[in-house]
Amino acid sequence: MTMTTKSVPKSKSPSHFQRFRDSYLWCSFKSDRTAQLCLAVFICLVVAAFAAPLIAPTDPYDLRQIDIMASELPPFWVDGADERYSLGTDAQGRDLWSIILYGTRVSLLIGFGAVILQALLGVTFGLMAGYLGGRVDAFFMRLADIQLSFSTLMVAIVVGAVVKATLGSSFYSQYAVLMLVLIIGLAEWPQYARTVRASVLAEKNKEYVDAARVMGLRSKRIMFRHVLPNTLSPIFVISTVQIANAIISEAALSFLGLGMPETHPSLGSLIKAGFDYIQSGSWWITLIPGAVLVVLVLSINLLGDWLRDVMNPRLYKG
Repeated sequence: MTMTTKSVPKSKSPSHFQRFRDSYLWCSFKSDRTAQLCLAVFICLVVAAFAAPLIAPTDPYDLRQIDIMASELPPFWVDGADERYSLGTDAQGRDLWSIILYGTRVSLLIGFGAVILQALLGVTFGLMAGYLGGRVDAFFMRLADIQLSFSTLMVAIVVGAVVKATLGSSFYSQYAVLMLVLIIGLAEWPQYARTVRASVLAEKNKEYVDAARVMGLRSKRIMFRHVLPNTLSPIFVISTVQIANAIISEAALSFLGLGMPETHPSLGSLIKAGFDYIQSGSWWITLIPGAVLVVLVLSINLLGDWLRDVMNPRLYKG
């Protein structure tokens, strides 16, 4: 007598999409209207900024499209507006809507570029300081203390003066975006280094690190392949805050004349260019780019606050 056995189908493991959909991060995002609104606003600003060549009515870098006779025209809701310029024009006759789109793209490029440079320097130095300890820890933390004693403004003054004296003002204006990325990135990396060092000190004495040492793995592999992935949560949180800080730093430096020149619009240089015309009645040249800057930074900061609360291990996530 033969007995037949039925094969039991194996249960399929959930996909990455299903895991993300069931995660606390996604559930928290679905229930937080503020985070949804901020993400939507941020995505709209980013898409509009990087699609500026497609949606902007004029190119502010093309002198043939600038009409100096149409300077200081008000936006459409003010008497005397021109239908060709929905948000008015600046003192040079450039369409304000177009230069805001191009300027937002420049500010975002500087913000993201500076944060990438900060993260590369800060995460590397923080990992080495926290894991190796001893003299390496003392060296990098004293270096961070020295760096924190110099403000971003002071670094910008020194770097700008050295570059302009050696290579000329035209070189600085041509590579102003790269210069600002280097200035802000070099000035703000200690924020990452201190955060990563604190996380590494909490991780390096755990069992999985001891097991990796027993297996004979090198310190470099343990740091970057095992310890670093367990410190990503605070890195993500601080990155959102640092992007907003980098954009504000660029706006402040440009407003003081140490950042982007007026011929290469950014949100900071636009605010500076129209600041002298507020008392003459052309308030829109400064206030409209300033409002865009406030909305952009506020959306990033609120997203950072939500991400910080979600990734806080001390909060209940049942």
